[in-house]
Amino acid sequence: MKANEQTQQQIERFINKVAQKFPQRGEEQALLTDIHVRVTQDSGEMLAFDDDEQEITRCVVEQWIDNKEENFYDQVLLILRNQLKKLHKTVDGLGILKPFSIVLENDEKENIGELYLADDDTIIVSGDLMEGLDKELDDFFSELMKD
Repeated sequence: MKANEQTQQQIERFINKVAQKFPQRGEEQALLTDIHVRVTQDSGEMLAFDDDEQEITRCVVEQWIDNKEENFYDQVLLILRNQLKKLHKTVDGLGILKPFSIVLENDEKENIGELYLADDDTIIVSGDLMEGLDKELDDFFSELMKD
């Protein structure tokens, strides 16, 4: 599934609505560690919640309504990451204490993946922070055991 222009615009408006809920950096910052983006495959609804399950904003992405694709959430993950990458200045300017992350969840509140992770000087948009760590540790341990 490729995001059409309308979907991209709906996601951009959604992200901008989230940004409006928080003061800009430099002003009073919110004590928030994560923004949870929940997408429902049947209705196409996309909601944003804070750590306390308080709704921040919502919208319906028409292209996602009744989408029956098996890898729906994987595709949504990529689409949202691409949009967040385009709008990184807006997202990085959120008045949220760092580190914070934006995570994608399904309608059952199960974590699908990390969309955006921001720490003081580090921003990761393209994947999980610890991706591949197990293999690196295994390789490191194997090298130590050789000696």
